Amino acid sequence: MKARPLTLPGAFEVIPDRHRDKRGVFLEWFRADWLREATGHTLNVAQVNLSVSTLGAIRGLHLTRTPPGQAKYVSCMSGAIVDVLVDLRLGSPTFGQHESVRLDATEQHSVYVPEGFGHGFCALTEGATVSYLCSTSYAPEIEYVLNPLDPELGITWPVADPIPSDIAAQGRGLRDCLDEQLLPTYDECRALAQAHPGRLT
Repeated sequence: MKARPLTLPGAFEVIPDRHRDKRGVFLEWFRADWLREATGHTLNVAQVNLSVSTLGAIRGLHLTRTPPGQAKYVSCMSGAIVDVLVDLRLGSPTFGQHESVRLDATEQHSVYVPEGFGHGFCALTEGATVSYLCSTSYAPEIEYVLNPLDPELGITWPVADPIPSDIAAQGRGLRDCLDEQLLPTYDECRALAQAHPGRLT
């Protein structure tokens, strides 16, 4: 496995070693010890989610209040998506910036999303199936939905007519999150990593 650092500090694309023979393909999809060594973060899995989305559907953007925050390990099990991460850590050198990564069932890459990030994705195929390993369980009182079409975020979604949920379409913008003081600091999020063994990035 390899971890490719994204342009947003602390986020990684995970590229597995795929072993192919006449029976098909085998790969290690997730290893906690390897992820800790490669990223400096420990992902203790508290909940696993699975979604199936129609072409053009947007899921997210979601943010969990930090602390405790929520880290995610995101993989596309069928079809293809564009996964989007938004750095919402106040004081981060890339605050307010986003990065997109294509995930599909062919290459079988994954994305590690650390605490303090907004996260969402857009389905590029019908029936795109996505798995998310989450470090904390869903807690609606500390979960926020950001409008994925907020012009201040400046995300260009890869379909002509993106389909957000009704809740997301009426979600908070980046300015709302700042005004309501919902965003964590860069130092708070790094402290979560420093509490665990491993190499900090």
